[in-house]
Formats: sequence, structure tokens, C-alpha cells
Amino acid sequence: MSTASGGAKKEKSAGSSFIELIVIVVVALGLALAIQAFLVKPYRIPSESMVPTLKIGQRVLVNRLGNRFNKPEVGEIMVFHPPKGADTNTCGDAGKKPDEACDKPTATKASVNFIKRVVAGPGDKLYIKGGHAYVNGKRQKDDFTRPCEGGSGCDFPREITIPADHWFMMGDNRGQSDDSRFWGPVPRKWIIGGAFSTYWPPKRIGLL
Repeated sequence: MSTASGGAKKEKSAGSSFIELIVIVVVALGLALAIQAFLVKPYRIPSESMVPTLKIGQRVLVNRLGNRFNKPEVGEIMVFHPPKGADTNTCGDAGKKPDEACDKPTATKASVNFIKRVVAGPGDKLYIKGGHAYVNGKRQKDDFTRPCEGGSGCDFPREITIPADHWFMMGDNRGQSDDSRFWGPVPRKWIIGGAFSTYWPPKRIGLL
């Protein structure tokens, strides 16, 4: 009699352990999804536009929460939705002059994510010379960039003004980046968050 009772207890214990394991897995998955949705999101670098700072295949962590409380700052690396015009380098609905960077995006955001660096914010006056950003009359410090070696995106000498609640984004690889120069600044509501750390490959782990 005691043997049967002991076997039943063991079966009940095993069943409870299995249910507990299921609950732990479900909770862990829920927490992981919540963290990605609201706090931190991983992102894989898809192109050479941020070389030499970030290379193709490198992975970064993006702070989704910080952008809800703090405005993006010049120099930050941000992940965001570009305007739909980014697919065809289209500048807004009215286009732009050949000697100026795009000062207004299309009205609809694209579903893809881009990663670039903030070079100017709302109200800033900007022009591009030799791939360097001149903001409010002063050239930005950009020793981290790969120089622009000629081409259609290196010089936009006509000054533009960044609209309210918009940020102008450029890749660090100035000669190989499709960015705000061609399709315009990005409204804050399209910005996902700032990249703050790299976690892959292991030899490039560090803060940005």
C-alpha cells in the first residue's frame, strides 16, 4: 500500500516539476519579448554605411527607452525608420536643389530600420563640404569618419535649416552612405533608439 502511495507521489512531483518548467519558459520568453519591445533591442549592421565605426555583420544593442524621455543628441548613433523616399533617394514631395541637402522627408515612414549618426537637430543650419557637416557655421569634429572621396554626395554647399522635431542623420562612411543628405531629416516619432554597445563579434565588444 505504501509502495503505491509513494509511486503516486513521485508521479505527482514529476508532473508538478514539468508544469513549473513550462511556466518558467513562458515567463522567460515573455520577459525577453517585453525587454525587446520596451527596453533594449539587438540590431545587426546590414551595410558599410557606418564603417569604420561599425562593420557589416556587427551587432549592437539599442536603448529603446531613452528616446522616450531624452531628445537625440548630435553625435549619437541612432536606429530609426527612414522615410519611404529612402528606397529611391527621394527628397520629400517637392524634391530639392542640386546644390543642397534634402531638408524635408516624404510624409510616410518606411518599414525597414536604418542606423546612422545624428549630425544636426531641430533649428540647426547645415551644409556639406567634402563630406563634412558644417553646423551653424562650424565644421563638426569627425575624426571617426571615413572621408568622402568625391561623388554626388560629398558637397551640398547651399545651407538648409533642419525642421522642428527632426534630426539629420549621416553614415560615418561618408562616400558610401545613403542618408539624410538624399532623403531628408528624420522626425522623432520614427526614431527607435540610440545604439550604446556592441556585443558581436566578441573581439569588438564595447561601448559606443
